[in-house]
Amino acid sequence: MSVVIIANVVLVLVLILGVPIPLAFFAATLSIVIFGGYDHTFLLPYGYNKISSIILVAIPLFILAGSLMEKGGIGKSLVDFVEMFIGKIKGGLGVVMVVSCGLFGAISGSGMATLSCIGSIMLPRMYEAGYPKGISSAVISSGALLSLLIPPSLNQILYAFVGSQSVLASFMATLLPGIIMIILLSLTNLWLLRNDTNIQIAEPMPKKEFAVTLGKRTGKAIPALIAPLIILGGIYGGFMTPTEAAAVSIIYAIPVGLLIYKELRGKAFKDSLVSAGTTAGVVMIMLFSVMVLSRLYVMENVPQMILNAMFSVSENRAVLILMVNLFLIAVGMLMDDTSAILLTTPIILPVVIALGIHPIHYAAIMGVNIGMGCAMPPVAPFLYLGARVGDASIDEMLKPTFWIIMFAWLPTLLLTTYVPSLSLFIPRALGLII
Repeated sequence: MSVVIIANVVLVLVLILGVPIPLAFFAATLSIVIFGGYDHTFLLPYGYNKISSIILVAIPLFILAGSLMEKGGIGKSLVDFVEMFIGKIKGGLGVVMVVSCGLFGAISGSGMATLSCIGSIMLPRMYEAGYPKGISSAVISSGALLSLLIPPSLNQILYAFVGSQSVLASFMATLLPGIIMIILLSLTNLWLLRNDTNIQIAEPMPKKEFAVTLGKRTGKAIPALIAPLIILGGIYGGFMTPTEAAAVSIIYAIPVGLLIYKELRGKAFKDSLVSAGTTAGVVMIMLFSVMVLSRLYVMENVPQMILNAMFSVSENRAVLILMVNLFLIAVGMLMDDTSAILLTTPIILPVVIALGIHPIHYAAIMGVNIGMGCAMPPVAPFLYLGARVGDASIDEMLKPTFWIIMFAWLPTLLLTTYVPSLSLFIPRALGLII
């Protein structure tokens, strides 16, 4: 127990000092090895064996696909298409942004790519129409996190790998919670803007002009809308594995960006490759470091310690599940989504299984929890990136973010946690789980 406490103290201290997260995990690992008297020679082979999996090849491939789509003009065509239907009401551009985030997340699987792409397209339009920076940036910060819920989600691939679960079932577990989040976030956005008199609303188009414009934008959006059909249709139709679907999405994104939207050229193409390579490298190093640390935590019997501590507080199942949620929210507030999932899954999954929670149900609970945590200070990586993309101050964003958490994230989390059928219905209907 004392060794685990020392490791956690070391982990928190080095994170506070600003040490990169993978190195912070290595520091915690080293403290357990030194003070716990472990033979360190098994750690490197163990970490290498864990990341030598064909499933993990999907991660850099999806990262590259998301980067190519971000630079290739796919996001703009989606935004223009969605705007035709809901962009002409007060607060409608915020709803357009949220729905576009969901659609782009279904293509890229990456929250950061979604925030950068959709945010850079939508926020200038919204500011020009008089939308407040604080609310707009807060909405895009949470909207981008829909990529953690709408399949294909990179985080669900990581969860399925670390937790030895079905990737397809994990994908589908978060689909209904993701749709609920889209609806609640859109409604919260409209509520926040209900009394804003500075918002300019575009004049309705004449029917003939609307039909012509809709036809043009639909035609331009079709290649972008086909992408999730190819990716998800291939996976769930049994034609492709997630890894193969990720490779196909790259093959599809390059000609679409080059020949149809004509934005993936020269520097944009090079930047996509560099950005994807850097991100994939960071993720894989992080995966290695967390796998080694979590192995030591399991050897120190941390899951059983957590379970015993929880039962010492209450034996009520609803209360115990609430405690799991609070723990995940706290972890999500302190580190990025990838690190949080990699670190908590080996530790918490045995605990929730002991509580009678289905592992695929937990995939959805974890996804919503980590998503909400990533929008909450003090770390709040998506909140800070949203502020940078939206040129807004954190102070402006805190109040609308609080209302978004209260009216969108928390209801989604409670429904996901206490209504298991939301997460399990589609996987069971598709025969992915019993």
